[in-house]
Order: sequence, then C-alpha cells, then structure tokens
Amino acid sequence: MVLVYSVATILLTIIVCSIADDAYPSPYSYTACDLDGGGGSLSPTRREVYDNGRIIDISHRYHPDMPSWLSDDGLGQFLRLPASMKNGSRSNVSEMKLVTHTGTHVDAPGHMIDEYFDAGFDVDTLDLHVLNGPALVVDVPRDSNITADVMKSLNIPKGVMRVLFRTLNTDRRLMWQKQFDTSYVGFLKDGAQWLKDNTDIKLVGIDYLSVAAFVDSVATHRVFFKSRDIILVEGLKLDNADTGIYNVHCLPLRLFGAEGSPIRCILIK
Repeated sequence: MVLVYSVATILLTIIVCSIADDAYPSPYSYTACDLDGGGGSLSPTRREVYDNGRIIDISHRYHPDMPSWLSDDGLGQFLRLPASMKNGSRSNVSEMKLVTHTGTHVDAPGHMIDEYFDAGFDVDTLDLHVLNGPALVVDVPRDSNITADVMKSLNIPKGVMRVLFRTLNTDRRLMWQKQFDTSYVGFLKDGAQWLKDNTDIKLVGIDYLSVAAFVDSVATHRVFFKSRDIILVEGLKLDNADTGIYNVHCLPLRLFGAEGSPIRCILIK
C-alpha cells in the first residue's frame, strides 16, 4: 500500500522478514532474516557485490544515521512496527515514513519546476529505457565542482547515454556521515548546460544527495529538467565500482503524483 501525502513525503506500509519498533531491539542491529533450516545460528548475509563481483549494488542502505537534506541529525527513525508477532500479531508489518529524496533516489521534472509538477510529470512518467542500459562510470577531478570546463576535460564520447559521476564525495564518504554537508561536489549551472548542449547523456548519476552543487542548486536542477528528457539519480554508492562501462539498472517506485522516489540501482559488469 502506498500513500503519497505531499510533494516531499511518502508513507509506505511494507511486510518485512523481521524488524523492530521502540519496544524491541533496533532494526539496525540487523536481526536475522533468513532461516538456515539446519538448527544452526541465524546469520543474515548482507552484501555489496554479488555473483563473484559481477553485480555491484550502488544503492545505500537506509538507516537512521544516514544523511538527510539540511539535517544535522541524520534521517532519524523512519521505521516502526505497528503489527508485531511479539505482541500477538499474525505477522510482522512495518510502516515507513520518509522524504522521497532520501538516500539513493531519483528526481522527476516536477521536483524543481512547478508547472511540470502540476502537469503530472512524476516518477511514474520516467522512461525506464533511460534508467536501464549501458552506462559509463567516470572520475571527476577532485578539486572542483562540475563546471563546463570539467565536463570538457572528461572527454565523454558522443553516443554515451548514461554517466555516473564519482567525485570527492565518495573519497570523503559523505553518504556515510550523519550530518548533511553543504560542501559536497555537484554540477554548477554552466556544467549542466554544457552537458545538455554537447553530449547525448540522458541519465546523470552522482554520489551525494543532489546532482547540483549546494551554491547553485535550483538553477542547475532547472537546466537539467527543462527539456524533461534527462533523469537525475542521486545518492549513489560508487566506492566499489571502478571506472569503465557497465550495464546499470535503476528502478524507482511507481509513486503516482510524487516528484521523487527511493530507487534501487545496480551495476552489472
């Protein structure tokens, strides 16, 4: 069940294997989920890479201490367990409430252009072809936001449709820090305009909560969104991905009326 309450907030009710509310241990103690059936100790496996390194998860795990936009205190508790087997319920049913632009997420054009929001350009209208296919992971020079000059220096060939930009944000592990950091690396307006005018890129991914630098946030987003054919994926986890070509697969939730959505993204070598 999905209820979209506002432009920025969703309430999801989901069934999970095992999770806890305030009466029980924190879900972030990673209570066992999978049963081994053999009477041994229960120990869930959590991985960042799969199939001997061929599949790389580039989504961040959601937890209370992950950064949240303009927050000094992180995301905070976003899961509760209104139905608990420990309290006599037939099953464990969790409820989740968080801003749609939390963690690894996708933006729709209505995020920064209100007429697009009113017209219904939500995450359910995004092109899955753009969100899935061959992608290039590139390293951005570590001493600059992404300007027109930086874009020129990357020499991204014509015909490349999807690019994931790894920046100083990954080196600084900003997505692992609780406090939101306004000094993160992102695109400036001229860099976004150069990308639009000189490349075939339709999927732009970056390794912090915004593809646009904090000092140029609204103007840069509007450059990307104006034509409605560029999709922004933010908060990617690129520390396990070498530069090069992969297949990327990103799937947002089908949230009718929402301008953003949590998204699960993987790379396949």
